[in-house]
Amino acid sequence: MSVQARLEQARYAVDRGISQRRACVLLQVARSGLGYQQRMPVKDQPVIAAMRSYSEQYPRYGARRIRIFLRRDGIVLGRDRAARIWAGAGLQVPKKRTRKRKDHMGSPNRQPFVARAPNEVWAYDFVFDACANGQKLKCLTLIDEFTKESLYIDVAGSIKGKRVVQILEEVIG
Repeated sequence: MSVQARLEQARYAVDRGISQRRACVLLQVARSGLGYQQRMPVKDQPVIAAMRSYSEQYPRYGARRIRIFLRRDGIVLGRDRAARIWAGAGLQVPKKRTRKRKDHMGSPNRQPFVARAPNEVWAYDFVFDACANGQKLKCLTLIDEFTKESLYIDVAGSIKGKRVVQILEEVIG
């Protein structure tokens, strides 16, 4: 528990009728701290108000950039004090939301094709491998979704788009 919180509890106990000495001994705080009033919250109020107005105007700017605006207005702050006030006031830059890409199969109008008979739905994929001598191989595999049978496999060092179309026309024919 922080010293400030213990002092608040000691003040509360004193207000309830417990002596200052007893409350301070129980909560392990100095008696001189009971009368202490923080000056920073009063001193920071105009800075917080200015920071809030700038953060509403520029929601993507953080404490560092707002500090520059404050300096232009004549309010000179150190880096650490500006960061402390910014965090204490709860002024956080909202996280950037990434835009989710729409999956064409995920849209409500599109349903994935479900094979109900042989040769109704085919799928093709490229598989990459390498030989012992380091030569790269590219394999085009074409399968029937219903029977899970391989219709065609083409292995080459490079398979261009024209070759894929040619293979698909051969298998269709």
